[in-house]
Amino acid sequence: MKSVGRHLILELWGCQNLNSTEIVERALRDVVQACDLTLIGLHVYPFIPIGVTGVAVVAESHVMIHTWPEHGYAAVDVFTCGERANPEEALPLLREHFSPERVQIMEISRGIISAAPVAAQAR
Repeated sequence: MKSVGRHLILELWGCQNLNSTEIVERALRDVVQACDLTLIGLHVYPFIPIGVTGVAVVAESHVMIHTWPEHGYAAVDVFTCGERANPEEALPLLREHFSPERVQIMEISRGIISAAPVAAQAR
């Protein structure tokens, strides 16, 4: 089954470093590099009193990290398009930066393409 992209949704529980904008930024940069993505822009935002959200906009789509330090939880999206990117390379780096006790991974194939041409499907 061919698709235009792969979307990994990672649930990280029992994490450390969740209130550090520096760690979130480093994790995003490391994931972008490890997954062979093209960085367009990166923004990390700290919440008051706690929590961090960071996004790396990449030519192939995006990588996002949202943290809830009060729950030891981080929600991570790694959405990649194209054949070159390998989103699985994100997990070892996320483990390194956040030391989760438990990880749940879901994968969605985005834009599933069937064998019939698009024009033929519209009839």
